[in-house]
Amino acid sequence: MSAGKVAFAQALAQLPSGYIEGAFEDRPWGATVRRSIDHRRVWLFARDLGGNDIVSFNLYRTASGGPVLKPCEMSSDKVIAFVIGFKPTAE
Repeated sequence: MSAGKVAFAQALAQLPSGYIEGAFEDRPWGATVRRSIDHRRVWLFARDLGGNDIVSFNLYRTASGGPVLKPCEMSSDKVIAFVIGFKPTAE
């Protein structure tokens, strides 16, 4: 697994399920993370709270354990950059 994919997996694992707010590229964002009960699917939808940009994807874990990233009408690079760069607001 490449360093970028490892960083992505670690950053995604640290995001809590549910709605969170934080910052990405010095802009406020709100994100919702949902995980299936068996943890084989992760869904994320995020919106730039000061603009109209979004990030959305599904991540599936296959029977062999390998992840399959399915961005929603955007590049995988954009999704990976967001997850790695998004910093939740401290509560």
